[in-house]
Amino acid sequence: MGFLKLFETASVPVLNVLLVTALGSFIATEYIGILNEDARKHLNNVVFYVSNPALITTNLARTVTMDGLLLLWFMPVNILLTYIFGSAFGWVVIQVTKTPPRFRGLILGCCSAGNMGNMLLILIPAVCKERGSPFGAPDVCHTYGLEYASLSLAIGAFFLWLYVYNIMRLSTNAIKDKDNLRVNYQTSTMEIPDESRKLLPGSSKNSSMSVHSATESELPLSVSERSTETKVTVSGRLREILSSVSSLINFRKLFAPSTIAVIVGFVIGLIPQIRKAFIGESAPLRVIQESSALVGDVAIPTLTLILGGNLIKGKNIFF
Repeated sequence: MGFLKLFETASVPVLNVLLVTALGSFIATEYIGILNEDARKHLNNVVFYVSNPALITTNLARTVTMDGLLLLWFMPVNILLTYIFGSAFGWVVIQVTKTPPRFRGLILGCCSAGNMGNMLLILIPAVCKERGSPFGAPDVCHTYGLEYASLSLAIGAFFLWLYVYNIMRLSTNAIKDKDNLRVNYQTSTMEIPDESRKLLPGSSKNSSMSVHSATESELPLSVSERSTETKVTVSGRLREILSSVSSLINFRKLFAPSTIAVIVGFVIGLIPQIRKAFIGESAPLRVIQESSALVGDVAIPTLTLILGGNLIKGKNIFF
């Protein structure tokens, strides 16, 4: 294949995506007002909760097998390495640029996630459908390419909610705690009125004596309490561990719709009895699979339109 032909094959899918993105930006302008912020929000919810899971489930159920799953063992390792190296580069950026503390969690999370997102679901079908594509037959490329993209999207979403979300949450909580401590310190060091200053010496002596006597009287109690201290049971320790883990990890966010869709796709594709019931021309429940495919096909153009609409937010920066 010549260079010009290869360049044309690679350029046409990108141009398709850019044209649909430009259409989304056009209908999101103030002059048209169809794809405004509320419309993008509702469309995003439809894609996130309905179309995207349907697309992932349909493609995995069609293509995943036990042999194919063993061939994809490198994908979780690859994505894990992406997050590890991305976090390392983010830490380097923070150290070099002397980033303020309030932005460190954001930079670390963005660098660790990298390019893990929905762009593969947009670009792979456009590349595979091109006639001169170097990736083989369009149908085979489209099917297995979407399987790869769907699985990477689900694994990336798992790491995103497990790692990036908690980095952002812990960073935000640390900043809030520092702000609260600063406010409490400022309120405690406010100027005291002159009338109350006269009471400070005597009150401080009395308070120190009362504290000293209180500590002396409490010493025997503390010793007696140590002798009567009970051992923590195994169930109590396990409950504490689970509560600490649940405070660090939000399991509702961890099992996003795309993650659940991957589980459903694996169940349908890997269990022969269920696969025969849903997949195939003679399958009794093929109408469910076809309906899911019909709903899932909406995800890619809708995502592209939303992408174009979101680009309108930054137009005031450049113009």
